[in-house]
Amino acid sequence: INRWITVSVDHIVVLILLLALTVKFIFFDKPVQTDVSITCYETDNGDKGVKMNGIVERNNICKQKRNVPRPLDECLAIYKSEGVAENLNDEEVKILVKNGNILAYQLEKVVNNPERGVGIRRQIIGTIGGFSEAFDSLPYKDYDYSKVLGACCENVVGYMPVPVGIAGPLLLDGQLVHVPMATTEGCLVASTNRGCRALKKFGVTSRVVADGMTRGPVVRFNSITRASEAMAWMQLNENFVKIKESFDSTSRFARLIKLHVRIAGRHLFIRFVSTTGDAMGMNMASKGTEVALKFVQTYFSDMEILSLSGNFCADKKPAAVNWIEGRGKSVVCEAIVPAEIVKSILKTSVQALVDVNISKNLIGSAVAGSIGGFNAHAANIVTAIYIATGQDPAQNVGSSNCMTLMEPWGEDGEDLCVSCTMPSIEIGTIGGGTQLPAQAACLDMLGVRGPHESCPGENANTLARIVCGSVLAGELSLMAALASGHLVRSHLRHNRY
Repeated sequence: INRWITVSVDHIVVLILLLALTVKFIFFDKPVQTDVSITCYETDNGDKGVKMNGIVERNNICKQKRNVPRPLDECLAIYKSEGVAENLNDEEVKILVKNGNILAYQLEKVVNNPERGVGIRRQIIGTIGGFSEAFDSLPYKDYDYSKVLGACCENVVGYMPVPVGIAGPLLLDGQLVHVPMATTEGCLVASTNRGCRALKKFGVTSRVVADGMTRGPVVRFNSITRASEAMAWMQLNENFVKIKESFDSTSRFARLIKLHVRIAGRHLFIRFVSTTGDAMGMNMASKGTEVALKFVQTYFSDMEILSLSGNFCADKKPAAVNWIEGRGKSVVCEAIVPAEIVKSILKTSVQALVDVNISKNLIGSAVAGSIGGFNAHAANIVTAIYIATGQDPAQNVGSSNCMTLMEPWGEDGEDLCVSCTMPSIEIGTIGGGTQLPAQAACLDMLGVRGPHESCPGENANTLARIVCGSVLAGELSLMAALASGHLVRSHLRHNRY
């Protein structure tokens, strides 16, 4: 009997627990609702994964791919209802592009993913042009396209990796500078680096002697009488003050410093010269010029503005006006190189360097009718630094204007004095390509990224001095190679073709 009672008690306890759980489940537990939205996706590039509440996790959870694109009407309805095409696959987006519902240049914005937009554009253009395989060697992934869109490039299909070398350190005005140079020319960085070594004992002294970005519009009048009257009016100091006030009102940094007015028949060419802070400044100068011209029209209503740029600027083309008057930063550098360094590092003599420099850079350039080309290869160094630091490479045309001078120095004339004069270095540390990550990193190496905190324009001036000092190093090394007959040998060592 006791055994039966014990077993019965155990069963009763179990039954009570089961009953309690049943009551809890029926009356107290409620189904839990989740706000988590999970969406599987896969692009035509092979990327697949899930989106949880809009957050993308790339993995292999999603195995199923929508191989057959939905009909045009359905895709268009989804696009119009959502305002974006991020929930359409690549093939469906391409259908809408082909049908004209999506503009190809807006793909990054439409799919709400810049990298994916670039990838789709590559597919479209590669198919149309018949060179899809060529894109395999042009990278496009893992790049911050947010810095590019609306600022640096349109219809983007990738980015161009260019080798970057370091020359230096260059001892410039008492500071050691490591100079980044982006180039595909073998021997250029090595040669510039040798020049930096030769300059390390006494260093390079540099000065910015003028600063003024220019914009030169062309206007026209009904007669030479009216054109000459307007020219005389603009050249009066009291009227310049009024023009300057209108120009300066367009920017916190752009400041008009002078006007150059030239007449050609009924045409006037007006060269506005202004400082622009740490920006290269073409946009600032253009904006200020436009407003200033409208102000002048209040006095000369018959003045016809033909073009905001009349080539009297002169931008991105050989021009004597830039060589004579300057444009951007006008910089001069000089250095003393002891005789023993000329012999041990440069492998030549002071007399040979001076002789070749006169014959090549002065007489030879004069025979060629060169404008601003009284140098050995300033454009090489300028362009390499420009590409590395996010400048406009096309502005190497004017920025490479340079006169290289060499002369014996010291009591016995055994040492060498070398200088480079560059009147038109067009350069900036903010705006344009300077904001791209790699280019900004190179500006960081030089300590000149962005605007100067306390002295607007100082970072751009410093970068201009670095360019001129680096050109001097490159000039010194190449001229030494020419004087000693080592040019071909060194190029064959670093560049076989």
